[in-house]
Amino acid sequence: MSLINTQVQPFKTEAFHNGKFVTLTEESLKGKWSVLIFMPAAFTFNCPTEVEDAADNYAEFQKLETEVYIVTTDTHFSHKVWHETSPAVGKAKFPLVGDPTHTLTNAFGVHIPEEGLALRGTFVINPEGVIKTAEIHSNEIARDVKETLRKLKAAQYTAKNPGQVCPAKWNEGAKTIAPSLDLVGKI
Repeated sequence: MSLINTQVQPFKTEAFHNGKFVTLTEESLKGKWSVLIFMPAAFTFNCPTEVEDAADNYAEFQKLETEVYIVTTDTHFSHKVWHETSPAVGKAKFPLVGDPTHTLTNAFGVHIPEEGLALRGTFVINPEGVIKTAEIHSNEIARDVKETLRKLKAAQYTAKNPGQVCPAKWNEGAKTIAPSLDLVGKI
């Protein structure tokens, strides 16, 4: 079953954020756009490159009034040490979320039971806590956060402009489409 246009399920977990441990729940995601980026585990090879990519683009997310959450099945304690010891992860100004109970990885369909880890999953969530985009893929393939930003901008645009759709390769400022019977078979 698809998670698209469903409400984020209830959860409660701990995160390391800006030098502190903080509690997060599904309510933490409400009131602003959110991007959840699931990764297999802290202290791995590809994961720090993705954290760094998100950190290098964090100002753009902030301009879009969006919070980024990195989620692994580790604890918030592990994330504190990861943040302190990895130069790439140390750039993160967003929450590093622990999911040792696998509540989030199971709820978002990215859990690997036989490994106790997560697949690489990226989810854009609107301010009402509704999942608008979902991308899940194999762990050997790291992501490019610029594509996540593109999808976020498209989700924000269509939320502000009901009745409009963003065509393939749409980028901010590009033309959108107003679906109509007249367009069927003409595009």
